[in-house]
Amino acid sequence: MAPCRGIRVPLSVVFLCGFLLLLLFHTQRISLLSSSSSSSSSFFDLRIFPSSSFSFGTVEKLAKEETSVDPELVDDRFEFDEECDVTVGKWVYNRSVEPLYTDESCPYIDRQFTCLKNGRPDTDYLRWEWWPDGCTLPRFGPKLALNKLRGKRLLFVGDSLQRSQWESFVCLVNSVIPGGKKSIKRHKIYSVFRAEEYNASIEFYWAPYIVESNTDEPVIVDLQKRIVKVDSLEERSKYWEEADILVFNTYVWWMTGFKIKALWGSFANGEEGAEALDGPMAYRLGLKTWANWVDSTVDPTKTRVFFTSMSPTHSRSADWGKQNGTKCYNETEPVRERNYWGSGSNKAMMEVVSSVGKRMKSHSHVTFLNITQLSEYRIDGHTSVYTETGGIILTAKERANPMRYADCIHWCLPGLPDTWNQILLAHL
Repeated sequence: MAPCRGIRVPLSVVFLCGFLLLLLFHTQRISLLSSSSSSSSSFFDLRIFPSSSFSFGTVEKLAKEETSVDPELVDDRFEFDEECDVTVGKWVYNRSVEPLYTDESCPYIDRQFTCLKNGRPDTDYLRWEWWPDGCTLPRFGPKLALNKLRGKRLLFVGDSLQRSQWESFVCLVNSVIPGGKKSIKRHKIYSVFRAEEYNASIEFYWAPYIVESNTDEPVIVDLQKRIVKVDSLEERSKYWEEADILVFNTYVWWMTGFKIKALWGSFANGEEGAEALDGPMAYRLGLKTWANWVDSTVDPTKTRVFFTSMSPTHSRSADWGKQNGTKCYNETEPVRERNYWGSGSNKAMMEVVSSVGKRMKSHSHVTFLNITQLSEYRIDGHTSVYTETGGIILTAKERANPMRYADCIHWCLPGLPDTWNQILLAHL
C-alpha cells in the first residue's frame, strides 16, 4: 500500500494528543512516587525516606503555591526518591557556597570555636558539602527549621561538642529572626535561646557524661580524680522532661586513657565507694541508665529523641598517611579515601551504643544520628591552634607548638557541626 500523502492533521488534534501524553506521563510518575511509604529512622537505621506520599492534588497545590510560598518554607524532603543512607557519601568542594552565618555575624559562638576570628588564614574548610551517594540532602532552611520548632523546645544535652552543635543551630536560624524577637540566657549548666515569634526555644544542658559526675561544674582537671555516678541522672533530667525534641551525645569524656571511677549511690563515700572500670564497661553502665530513663519517662507520641554518635578526634596524622605531620594542624581538605577510619574513633564504644540501644523498649522511637564516618574525613575542620585554652586565646608561641596545643577534638564554627544540624533537620 502506498503511503498516504497530503493528509493535514488539524493543529488542535496535535495539541490534544500532546496534552494526553503529558497527562499519562505525570499519572505514571506520581503512581510510582505514591508507592513509596514514609518512615522515620530508628536506632541504627539511618536511611531517610520521603516525608509523605505524593498525589496529583499535592502536585497541583505545589504548582499553584510556587510563586507565593517562600522556598525555605517548603519541606523538600520529598526529593529523597529512594532509601537514603546519609552516612555513605563524599565531601564535594563548592566554591560558590557561603555559610549561613559567620563567627562575626553570630554573637553566640564561644571564642573556643571562632577560628577565623582567632586568626585562621584559610577558608576552604567552609565550602565542603556532604553528598550522600543515594540521595540529595536538603540544605538547611532557617525559616523551615523555625516553623518545625514552632511552639516547641529543642534541647541538646551533652558535652562541649554538643554545645558547639547547639551554637551552630542557633546561628543557622539567627539571621532570619528580627533583633527584638529573640533572646538568650546563658549559664554554665543550662542555656536557652528563644525565638519569640515562633514561641520556640533552642536549649543546651551541660552533661558531659549524661549521667551525674563530680566534675560537671566545676570541671576537675586531674582526670584520675573524676568520679562518674553511673546509676543516676535524676537531678538533671527534670530539665529535660518537658522538651519536645531531645538530642543527646556523650563519648569523648569517657575516653581519657585511664580507667573510669564508677560510683553507685551517693558521692558521700568519695573515692572509697568507686570502682575503677575500663572505659567501654563504664560507658555501658552510664548508657543503660540513660536508656532506662528514656524508656520509663519519655512519651514517644510527644517527644522525639535523638542520640548523636561519637565525634572523631584527629590527633595522629599517621592515620591518614602523614608520618611526619603535626596532628590536624595545617590540614586544609578532607581525607579522600573511602571508608577512612582513624584511631580517634573507637568501634568498641560504638558497639556499646548499638547494643544498649537495641535493647531499649523504645528503640524504634530513638533516632541514631550517625555523624562519625562523614566526620572522620574532615581532618581540616578542627579548631587546631586557632582556639583558646583556659579561656585565653593561644599566644603566638603556643601556636608555634601545635603538637602540644593544637585542638583536634573540637570543630570550627561555621563548620562541620552545621552539617550535623542539616541531617538533624532532615529528620524533623
